[in-house]
Amino acid sequence: MTHGQTHDTQSSAAPDFYDAMQHGFHWSVPSHFNMAEVCSRRWAAHADAAQRVAILEHQAAGPARSHSYAELQQAADALSHVLAGLGVQRGDRVAIVLPQRFETAVAYIAVMQMGAVAMPLSLLFGPDALEYRLQDSEAVAAIVDDASVGNLLSVRAQCPALREVIGVDLSNANDMLHVEVDYASALAAHQRRFDAVQTKAEEGAVLIYTSGTTGPPKGALIPHRALVGNLTGFVCSQNWFGFSPDKAADAAHGNPRATRASLPTESAAVFWSPADWAWTGGLMDALLPTLYFGRPIVAWNGRFSPELAFTLLQQHRVTHTFLFPTALKAMMKAYPRARRDFKLHLQAIMSAGEAVGDAVFGYCQQQLGVTVNEMFGQTEINYIVGNCAMEWSPDGQQALAMHRTHAGWPAKPGSMGKGYPGHRVAVIDDEGRECPVGVPGDVALNRFNLHGEPDPIFFLGYWKNASSTQSKFTGDWCRTGDLATRDAEGYLWYQGRADDVFKAAGYRIGPSEIENCLVKHAAVANAAVVPKPDAQRGALVKAYVVLAAGYAPGEALIAELQQHVRGKLAPYEYPKEIEFIAELPMTTTGKVQRRVLRLQEEARAKGQA
Repeated sequence: MTHGQTHDTQSSAAPDFYDAMQHGFHWSVPSHFNMAEVCSRRWAAHADAAQRVAILEHQAAGPARSHSYAELQQAADALSHVLAGLGVQRGDRVAIVLPQRFETAVAYIAVMQMGAVAMPLSLLFGPDALEYRLQDSEAVAAIVDDASVGNLLSVRAQCPALREVIGVDLSNANDMLHVEVDYASALAAHQRRFDAVQTKAEEGAVLIYTSGTTGPPKGALIPHRALVGNLTGFVCSQNWFGFSPDKAADAAHGNPRATRASLPTESAAVFWSPADWAWTGGLMDALLPTLYFGRPIVAWNGRFSPELAFTLLQQHRVTHTFLFPTALKAMMKAYPRARRDFKLHLQAIMSAGEAVGDAVFGYCQQQLGVTVNEMFGQTEINYIVGNCAMEWSPDGQQALAMHRTHAGWPAKPGSMGKGYPGHRVAVIDDEGRECPVGVPGDVALNRFNLHGEPDPIFFLGYWKNASSTQSKFTGDWCRTGDLATRDAEGYLWYQGRADDVFKAAGYRIGPSEIENCLVKHAAVANAAVVPKPDAQRGALVKAYVVLAAGYAPGEALIAELQQHVRGKLAPYEYPKEIEFIAELPMTTTGKVQRRVLRLQEEARAKGQA
């Protein structure tokens, strides 16, 4: 039986309006467009700008620090003047190596309204990772704080293009001697309006490097128009983000000056995600779309923990969030009865990076009171596939059981969802032909929507890498490198990265299904499945398992986990070998790096030969 046949049986009886939404949608992208203008300046022009909260900084002790849209724009204008005085010009790359904090949002707005290109870099990057990206991008300036200044200064000599470093809240006197500008004093000296550059929608706004799970990181140049392309996905995955569906439908078409500024708020919406603002998930799926709609986003500069997550959600009355499956798994294991322990106000959860799995899916429904909207995208073409489980009634209120209708389309546990309105998504074969139902292929996005209109979500290309840009496409189809099947209702089912899928004893193995099964066992906090080279079978199924608190490794537990999988999946899918590990190798975006584990197995096999 194919995956498609299996999944078709999970169809919901609830009606949905997907086809009408997709066929009725048209893009409207102005020729001139700037992310900074629509995310900050237009809100700062409102009469309530000093009271409208933009960034809410959570503090480990004491009350949160609130920053308004007026404050955001004033600080951004000052920083733009500082950067211009340092010689930063239109098109120049400016590295932003900062955590979730107010100054990070200021930096993005300041750089983009100059027509320069913001280059986010994660605090998790070591010196080598920083050096590679700074050299490749030829960044002319960098903005750092205490957490990032040491690594950056250690590689600065190898980055000749890097002329200026701005330090935010540096506590070490020696560090201050090695940066050109102190952020606070420089901004204090430039408190005046900055005349923003009128950028074209096609101009580069962000240079963000891929996570490098399948090779060296490549810089994806993201244009200003890409924010418009992200809006349908954001609105749908966040269950309309507190707007009624009729208002939010207008808001997602890409005509900001005509509709956004006057959009009424149907309900209070507060966003938070632990996703790093240096990555697409944190920047394009959290920070910028929240600011685009003039709403507050919570910032937390610290490590994630289940306790912290629930405390923050409760304290700040967070209504909308993006949580990685790994985070949700940890929260489920730590607080299996979250409904009893916390008072939550959630209206939507979006999740991406890995398959959620039906165990976590059920937990979110039962304990968090929200159906998870799984989403799929990648740095180059971000918000393209997902779910929208919003239920709504015509009076604009969250629907009650007696009179509910789907404003989106029902979510199927474990499904990637469908292409968001405005995006033509398909599963294609090696020749670029669409695959039949149930047949695995490459998830791909067409340059044009169903009406032949250019899709604004596309990246401009890889930085200084035309050959990789060209190889990304088959005709008008942009390949993701992620495998999926399509069921009869158009839902996509993730099969893994092309290089994650492997054959064992002649069977094609996708790791996600096995990992999901393992996580359902109480002893398993997280798992990753990779092939182990085997002379007879080609490969064996091997699982790396992170144990939940209170469980100890041992042969008995290995046998129990093997039987657990054997009883739920096909006989050839159970892990022939299980290795317990303290933590899985992860990208900074929260994806499991199976490649690291696979190469480890290959090296071990060579050493034993």
